[in-house]
Amino acid sequence: MPSAGPVISAGIVEKAPAKINLALHVTGRRDDGYHLLDSIVTFVEAGDRLTFAAASEDSLALSGRFGATLAADPKGTGDNLVTKARDLLREALRARGLETPPVEIALEKNLPIASGIGGGSADAAATLRGLLRLWDAELPADELATIALRLGADVPMCLKSRPLRAGGVGEEITPLSHMPSFAMVLANPLKAVSTPEVFRRLDRRDNPPISSPPQVADREAWIAWLSTLRNDLEAPARALIPEIGTLCDMLAESGADLVRMSGSGATCFGLYGDYAAAEAAVRHLSQRQPHWYFEATRTVAGDSP
Repeated sequence: MPSAGPVISAGIVEKAPAKINLALHVTGRRDDGYHLLDSIVTFVEAGDRLTFAAASEDSLALSGRFGATLAADPKGTGDNLVTKARDLLREALRARGLETPPVEIALEKNLPIASGIGGGSADAAATLRGLLRLWDAELPADELATIALRLGADVPMCLKSRPLRAGGVGEEITPLSHMPSFAMVLANPLKAVSTPEVFRRLDRRDNPPISSPPQVADREAWIAWLSTLRNDLEAPARALIPEIGTLCDMLAESGADLVRMSGSGATCFGLYGDYAAAEAAVRHLSQRQPHWYFEATRTVAGDSP
């Protein structure tokens, strides 16, 4: 069972960067009920942090700003995606005759829970990467991708943690090597949004796919292109959580070049001219709403190593 406690000081460390949907179009729905999406995704420097160390028995310790929130949620403790990732990976490696001894995992939960930025999926992907390193093991890429998809539609892209275009239910991944880095502010009113309810409230599920992205790493070209796109989940999410509209207005008023909601919400983001402008925006926004979540960060570039 997970327990609250300090982050392990020694061991293998993996970052779990937040996943940001810069745009998300709902393009269809499969017979099994899963929605087909076309999404432009990037990852940021902000995120959770996981540490893995050999131990006498399996354990999971939670810390960080939102660690207590996760520990208090029955679905976030014994049903945590971190422990699910550990168990699925162990099963696959043991089937190959490989040793997978007990592991002590510490999750520093810095991202809001159920906030549309792939926190749980990023944690699961980081667990797969970290345990492969700790156990000094390898799996074929297709088998690892299958495990990732079993954990959730966002986990395969979080394994990459690089700018990409995601299609299907999230498993069709195309790298976006020309995407530049953006200065960004993440903002969340700390209200959870029901993803199933957001999808249920969609007006239509057969929207056109996203157009072709710029083939140059030019910030202004990307901002102009992204401005022609949208997040089809934003309108129903705003209807459920009015604070999302308030957040978007606040970000726009603070000087953001582009403002949008990520995923099914309630996290919104603003893109700024540089990191100093993003930091200044966070200071201003935090004064207006001191109990909400604001963080200045940068996105990774498509050509990052």
